[in-house]
Amino acid sequence: MNNIDAFIQRNEVRDGITDLLPALQKFACRLARFECDREDLVQETIWRALRSQHLFRPGTALKTWLFTIMRNTFNTEYKRRRREVVGIDDGYVNVVGCDGAQEWAVRQTELSAALERLPEESRNTLLLVASGTSYIETARLCGCEVGTVKSRVNRARKVLEDEIGTSA
Repeated sequence: MNNIDAFIQRNEVRDGITDLLPALQKFACRLARFECDREDLVQETIWRALRSQHLFRPGTALKTWLFTIMRNTFNTEYKRRRREVVGIDDGYVNVVGCDGAQEWAVRQTELSAALERLPEESRNTLLLVASGTSYIETARLCGCEVGTVKSRVNRARKVLEDEIGTSA
């Protein structure tokens, strides 16, 4: 291919990219969740296409070539992000974060004291259910109806929540 043919091909690829920009943006919507990621994906695709336009074969579908570049770019970025942990969003820290060990020790002491202040029937019923015993089995062990077990557990949880300030 001589210089004139290469120049013409470069212009055709650039013009084709411009014409296919809306299709690239739509395809990016299918791959990326956030708008900023979509924009980055389209820009990266265009940059890679322009950088590699000498590899484009005339007579092949430019749209398919660009979509392949976009899909490969997305997959590469996805794999890279899975390996890297750059940081955690503040909202996520609030969800998964936990108090320090001292705070947990204080909370455990508060919970133990609050449990001791519960009436014995309510405390035993709550501890059975909290340990994974079914309501039916708890009712059998306590010698009462299932509805009574549910009421005791509900009242005990409410008392604990009022005393220590969090859901029990």
